[in-house]
Amino acid sequence: MHKILKYAFKLQKNKSIYLFTPKRSLMKHNINHILNKKVMDRYMRLPFPCNKVLATYIWIDGSGINMRCKDRILTCVPYAPDAAPTWAFDGSSTGQATTDNSDTKLQPAAIYRDPFRTEPHVLVLCDVYIGDGGQPASTNHRKYCNDLCEFHKEQEPWFGLEQEYTMLDVDGWGLGWPKGGGFPAVKYQYSYCGVGAKYIAGRDVSESHARACLYAGLDFEGTNAEVMYGCWEWQIGTSVGIKAPDDLWMSRYIMSRVGEDYGVDITYHPKPFGTLHPGVGMHHNFSTKRMRSDGGYKFIEECIKKLEKNHMKHMKVYGNDEATNRMRLSGKFETAPFEKFSWGIANRKASIRLPRNIKEKGKGFIEDRRPGGDCDPYLVCGLIMETCLGGPGTGGGSVCTPKLNSCKK
Repeated sequence: MHKILKYAFKLQKNKSIYLFTPKRSLMKHNINHILNKKVMDRYMRLPFPCNKVLATYIWIDGSGINMRCKDRILTCVPYAPDAAPTWAFDGSSTGQATTDNSDTKLQPAAIYRDPFRTEPHVLVLCDVYIGDGGQPASTNHRKYCNDLCEFHKEQEPWFGLEQEYTMLDVDGWGLGWPKGGGFPAVKYQYSYCGVGAKYIAGRDVSESHARACLYAGLDFEGTNAEVMYGCWEWQIGTSVGIKAPDDLWMSRYIMSRVGEDYGVDITYHPKPFGTLHPGVGMHHNFSTKRMRSDGGYKFIEECIKKLEKNHMKHMKVYGNDEATNRMRLSGKFETAPFEKFSWGIANRKASIRLPRNIKEKGKGFIEDRRPGGDCDPYLVCGLIMETCLGGPGTGGGSVCTPKLNSCKK
């Protein structure tokens, strides 16, 4: 169960009665929402030296879901990742190295405009390598995904990613949810794409995040309020190859920074408020040139059969924690059961959904609805390509999946 739902049980004099007291202290004493942003603006307006650029190096830490960053002063703008210098950090403090061998390498992978400092400053998304850079860190699945993207470059793999998330107040409870452990009185069907204070909470955060992502140069395609009160979604892509998961990770970083300004915590936990409330997923839309061409529907059916055969292999890594994604995929709230693969046209209770007109057109894309909100899009995109198209090994059939620590043929 999510940490914000831990309960303190107090036994009353009547031994048959229990009082459940929600214990929510996640951000109770967080100072970010109290600090006066106008004071900071005084310093942000100071003239900046023309030969100095602030580059924020960003990476995924050892948790596989949280992100870290640190700033470096450069003398010119790196417009491409190979123009940005490599750097290092203390991997033992991020769960990625041991103390006696803590130097860990940051390899720039993608460059974005900085929406917080504005031009000419940049955000630098990085790969993490152990030691002197020979071995990817255990949570670095970008290399695995990018290798597959390059191997299948002629197939032009396209990805569209739908990131759902939940906003939490400074006390760790749902944003706008009744204090004292209460639950929204609004029925879920009215919050989805809802309008009005009664039906949604946190639009300011979503709006700010969208503007920041568009400024940064992401393939940011849209937003909407989700089924659960205080829950939202944004969409990345459709993008070619590695850009979609790159942009998704950068959009997560930007969301964390926006949340800092508002004093709002963002969680991608697949089931943040237990089984009686909707969950949080990240649907992956996927297609190749062959799927998008005339007659592609037949190939789509072939891919679905491969996905069904490898269903449990995917489910083990379709979330940061298998158990929480299992909670989400209960067969309720428009989800398919965790252990049962299914597919259907316009069926949102299926593992794989196909658009309504796909059979009529004879081509299109698939939507994998199984990944949890806290999944690693590098790993999910890589696995989808591996399963549907094969890997870069002998005959295209041998792939080493990093998180599984085993090679499959």
